[in-house]
Amino acid sequence: MAEPKKKTSKANTRSRRHQIKMTKPAMIYCEKCHQPKLRHHVCGICGTYKNKVVLATQEVVEEK
Repeated sequence: MAEPKKKTSKANTRSRRHQIKMTKPAMIYCEKCHQPKLRHHVCGICGTYKNKVVLATQEVVEEK
């Protein structure tokens, strides 16, 4: 493999990496409890996914 002839400076390294950024996760609102949640994840508040109860949470137990 080819080796670099000289050391890459901090300015060149940082200017190359300046576009690499963290992005906010895409949040949506649960259809049942209207709380924000991550897409394609079970709601932590009511325990539903695609309008089906997947997890038994404290609220679900109290309703029954």
